[in-house]
Amino acid sequence: MDHSDRTMLSDKVLQSHGGEKPHIWSSLEGGSRIDIGKQIFCNRSLNMRNIVAIGFDMDYTLAQYKPETFESLAYEGTVRKLVYDLGYPQELLEWTFDWKYMVRGLVLDKKRGNILKMDRHKYVKVAYHGFRELSKEDKVGTYGNTFIRDSFDEPDYALIDTLFSLAEAYLFAQLVDLRDNNPGKVPEGADYPRMYKDVRAAVDLCHRDGTLKQVVAKDPKRYINEDTSIVPMLKMLRNSGRLTFLVTNSLWDYTNIVMNFLCAWHTLDGGITCKFDWLQYFDVVITGSAKPGFFLEDNRANIFEVEPESGMLLNTDNGTPMPQVGSTSPKMLPKGLNKRYRVFQGGSVGHLHKLLSIESSTQVLYVGDHIYGDILRSKKVLGWRTMLVVPELEREVELLWELRDTRKQLRLLRNERDLVEDRVHHLKWSLKFESLGDDEKQNMISSLGELESQRDQVHLAHQQAQGDYHQKFHKIWGQLMKTGYQNSRFAHQVERFACLYTSQVSNLSLYSPDKCYRPSEDFMPHEFHILPS
Repeated sequence: MDHSDRTMLSDKVLQSHGGEKPHIWSSLEGGSRIDIGKQIFCNRSLNMRNIVAIGFDMDYTLAQYKPETFESLAYEGTVRKLVYDLGYPQELLEWTFDWKYMVRGLVLDKKRGNILKMDRHKYVKVAYHGFRELSKEDKVGTYGNTFIRDSFDEPDYALIDTLFSLAEAYLFAQLVDLRDNNPGKVPEGADYPRMYKDVRAAVDLCHRDGTLKQVVAKDPKRYINEDTSIVPMLKMLRNSGRLTFLVTNSLWDYTNIVMNFLCAWHTLDGGITCKFDWLQYFDVVITGSAKPGFFLEDNRANIFEVEPESGMLLNTDNGTPMPQVGSTSPKMLPKGLNKRYRVFQGGSVGHLHKLLSIESSTQVLYVGDHIYGDILRSKKVLGWRTMLVVPELEREVELLWELRDTRKQLRLLRNERDLVEDRVHHLKWSLKFESLGDDEKQNMISSLGELESQRDQVHLAHQQAQGDYHQKFHKIWGQLMKTGYQNSRFAHQVERFACLYTSQVSNLSLYSPDKCYRPSEDFMPHEFHILPS
């Protein structure tokens, strides 16, 4: 089935609900309804009966941060580092951050100070220099006028592929405008690549000195969404006989605070009292994993066991406890903590497979939010099955449903435009190659002028309607999963590397743990065209 057929089938499916939002029925006992924004979409068939272990990332996967507070916090911390540590002017402290402006899937051109959105074929469709939109001529002249296609990868480009990166992309655009308008206000020698490097350095400083995580730890509710479905989901998976594990780049102290909030927030009174009850939902927890390097099979990083109460790191022999010097037996876990639930720091995927007794990498399903750090490496290098969490997806598919009538109008306009264009080409061919009488020729010339005028009018109407349609999704960048009529680069990556994708990790709780996922013939957000191509 090609894209055109799939699109028309999707529209028929949407119409068949008679105005009601499309949904499916849960495979769990009782058959509750699952709205389209909560569905799990499938790129490659996955039978959950073949999955032995299910793993999760923490940040932006289990823990969904609130962009209006967390990203603003990250932005403000980065600005302070630029001013006080890297010599940027004090006026940056007065800047504000629009957390809705940037989206995932963009590419930063470090050399030119541009922000790009491209399609799956790496053609640049939307481009801004700082906050100034580039004309079509500028786009073509810069990115579409070479015989060798640019890869748009490091070191000259930076990919905005995580929600953590939105604040730094926005700040980079602000610095580009500052340098263009007031070159004397940026540090001497600070060109576009240097400014991007400084932004990255400032972000790293915020993470290294704990600036962000200390603030979040004091008031998790302000920065992290509460999700009461996470614990039932983990219980359901474990009751089905699956092993569960957590692999996060965050260190133990912060991991414990966040997981306590997620798994026991409803029992807390005011602040957080950090306990270890949440460990009962995981067979293995690995903190400080240093992904994506963690997934490399030749990774020789040492793995340490974490003593939960003190945070002390204990030496292990590839995950097996070792006696401490002066002792004949390994150090015991704190009283009351089940020895089955173990916490580690560092290590590699080889250690994880050994700890879980995994015989084949295809028995593992890993759920994460980072297309490169979580999904690409685990899928491409290891052969793990993968599920990508895309929080933006819920709103995107809801809008696709709400704008279904607009899509019909766009289809009609495009069909009309193509029909008139065909007639114009036919008349031009006839005028050039057919033997015509003077009167007949004059009539054709007159008809051609009328058709060209009609074509231009329809083209303008279609162009305006298409622009309005895209702005419903985002005022600057349009649909997350589309660029014009093509899949966006982000959607292409989702299709290539994610076996499954969904808006929230807890959507797993809506499906049977033994479900067999298969690609849908009806509605796939990364394939849903405005019109048939």
